[in-house]
Amino acid sequence: MERYAVIGQPIGHSRSPAIHARFARQTGQDLSYEALEVPGAELQARLAWLHQQGFSGLNVTLPHKQAVAGLCLSVSARAQQAGAVNTLLRADGGWIGDNTDGEGLMADLVRLGIGIQDRRVLVLGAGGAVRGILAPLLALRPACLAVSNRNPWKPEALAEAFKLHGPVLPRTHLALKGEVYDLVINATSAGHSGAMPRLPGGLLAAGGDAYDLSYGPAHAPFAAWAALQAASRVEDGLGMLVEQAAAAFELWRGVRPQTTAVVAALRRQVQTGTDADEVVPGHQAPRRSHVELPPQD
Repeated sequence: MERYAVIGQPIGHSRSPAIHARFARQTGQDLSYEALEVPGAELQARLAWLHQQGFSGLNVTLPHKQAVAGLCLSVSARAQQAGAVNTLLRADGGWIGDNTDGEGLMADLVRLGIGIQDRRVLVLGAGGAVRGILAPLLALRPACLAVSNRNPWKPEALAEAFKLHGPVLPRTHLALKGEVYDLVINATSAGHSGAMPRLPGGLLAAGGDAYDLSYGPAHAPFAAWAALQAASRVEDGLGMLVEQAAAAFELWRGVRPQTTAVVAALRRQVQTGTDADEVVPGHQAPRRSHVELPPQD
């Protein structure tokens, strides 16, 4: 039985074990998947030890996505462009890094029927998550794509980094006053603190859509803002979470799981407040662990 895991800190909230348990049952794959608490100070040593222990692949979540990128034997073109890694594949002597965040977002937008081409798109935030989704968004040829942040230098840096993929309009949140967009994508972490960035009114066009990379309680502030903007649709990031996991699963196992039923099951869990991971008959139950390194010499 091959072993996989997600690493991060904190990790108790992760739904990846339940998602991959469903993928394993659906595709008949014999594997185990764990959630492992990994402190940042021990990241390099833990990666080496997990490789030594025979893990076949890892998912990477906050706060390690950017740090892991510098600890890989090699990274894919899209991970290099993003400057962040969320998926690790085992190789001789170390790990190969990839980034499935952009692929996951694109797949979810298609599933939801939210178009990008010829629409005015605003992305809120300028962190690692944004770096993972900008190139795929630009490839769909929006009428314009703006990136907004409190710090003016971060959007400027992103506009320069992605100029070969297409024009990115750098903005601060307050400088958005008077501008109108057909789709607003929230990629900030403000919702995890129960807040929203200060934004001018009238940002969303009539019939415009609002999409949040967050889900659950962290989605509530953006959902409330979008309702005040009279958004036609307000969507959270559960679908993206499942789709990027499906892309990672395909990289590991060579088969792409179906995601619609998994998204629906995960949404029921979130809506009912149940966090129990699913036990897959014939497979090791997903679990959360704190992997202890062997004593250092």
